[in-house]
Amino acid sequence: MPLSDLHSLPEDLYSADAVREIDRYVIDHQGVDGFDLMQAAAASVFRRLVKRWPEPGRVLVLCGAGNNGGDGYLVAAAVRRHGLDVSCIAVAPVEKLSGDARLAWQKAKKDGVDIIDCGNSAAEELDARFASATVIVDAMLGTGVAGAPREPFADMIRRCEDAVAPVVAVDLPSGLNATTGAAAGDVVRAEMTVTFIGLKAGLFTGHGPEACGEICFESLATEQWLEDSGQLPLARRVDWDAMGALVPRRPVTAHKGRFGHVLVVAGDRGFGGAGILAAEAASRAGAGLVTLATRPEYVAPALARCPSIMVQGLIHGSELPALLDAADVIVCGPGIGQGPWGQQMLQQVVASGKPRVLDADALNLMASRVALKDDDHVLTPHPGEAARLLDCQVAEIEMDRIKAVTRLREVFGGTVLLKGAGTVIASAEVLPGVIAGSNPGMATGGMGDVLSGIIGALYGQLGNPSLATTMGACLHLAAANLASERQGFMGLLPGDVIEALPQVLAEAERNNGGLEMLESKT
Repeated sequence: MPLSDLHSLPEDLYSADAVREIDRYVIDHQGVDGFDLMQAAAASVFRRLVKRWPEPGRVLVLCGAGNNGGDGYLVAAAVRRHGLDVSCIAVAPVEKLSGDARLAWQKAKKDGVDIIDCGNSAAEELDARFASATVIVDAMLGTGVAGAPREPFADMIRRCEDAVAPVVAVDLPSGLNATTGAAAGDVVRAEMTVTFIGLKAGLFTGHGPEACGEICFESLATEQWLEDSGQLPLARRVDWDAMGALVPRRPVTAHKGRFGHVLVVAGDRGFGGAGILAAEAASRAGAGLVTLATRPEYVAPALARCPSIMVQGLIHGSELPALLDAADVIVCGPGIGQGPWGQQMLQQVVASGKPRVLDADALNLMASRVALKDDDHVLTPHPGEAARLLDCQVAEIEMDRIKAVTRLREVFGGTVLLKGAGTVIASAEVLPGVIAGSNPGMATGGMGDVLSGIIGALYGQLGNPSLATTMGACLHLAAANLASERQGFMGLLPGDVIEALPQVLAEAERNNGGLEMLESKT
């Protein structure tokens, strides 16, 4: 998904119900004609289509029965009026059309659009239509549809998947839950999604990032009535463009004591790399001091990898309190295992009452043995760990990621980050944040260790766990994206992300005036 397009999008993310209520309010209380609104939506899709594909060739539009289908018929009419080759497949019988959607179908017919009925067409004819299409417009299922698509919609979605032509989704890809980003069955994978009135939260988390492709937003001139409609956003969209602007400028008189001392407690036998990655990431993310508490056998490898960190080899949890006393923020969990060593370390960390970031096996131990009694913590589970914490199935977590992270926050307090495409963050008294974008190269071991180190470093510098977590997740993704630009997704390693952190932070500092200020003094 192009970052420039993400940066131009609104921050507020709404549920499907809220967007429908906004649409209804605009029509019922502001005197906007529903068909005019539908025509404006269709015109915006057509503009986006020809901007992306100036010579679209043969356009195939798939239309459902509701307003989403009505949008599709009007898109086809617009394509036809401009002298381009277009045809429609009525996936839902036209007899089911009513209201504005029926008016749209009538207009498409009047304008000479070739419309065939899916139910009365032979498979060979449908095959030919898909084979000859050079752009496909998905206007089958809108925000009002939940659950797995039924036939013939499921068949049409599979045909889109098999087609060579790119797909433009109208409002959202068919089969995607607009609120949660879940996909209960087949879902269209679009190259571009043009969405209207309010951004739907499901476009940015779960299956949304993969299904939507490039997201284009069209307010249809309704933004002036969002507040009056009484509908509140479900979450907010965040990215490095916004978070990078909050990276603090460092004064020329800065010293290491001003930027936090992070203690990383990590790395039981067999998992020494986890602690080393987290500690190095904390150092690269700007922590003033970093100490790694790990098994004695990993002291030498850690110093060889990153001599700027302090490393202590520990055999028993009773050795940890002195290190805890000296630290400002604790990162605990990467590679600690669930055996006696990890249990002792986690108990000491929690008992210290110090601000802490808990990840990996710290979360697994929490699910069965450790209770938290304050809010001075950040939890960073992946869906499997989240399911163990809530004693449910992973599928339940993925069914509604925003609901799941909110529930985790209610149960365990603090700030909670739920990993995955469209990472979601919940903290006290603010809307959940959804990190815009994803990077498939990050699907490899050790990336979570890097994230915990970054968050720990920012927690120590900013003192605000919610801001540190949100900024850290955005920084983590931005560094991965930069590293991927250099070498692609396959083979991307956690160390590559760590190496990219200084460049991403340097650009933010430069944009915020920090580097120029320093250079002017030298």
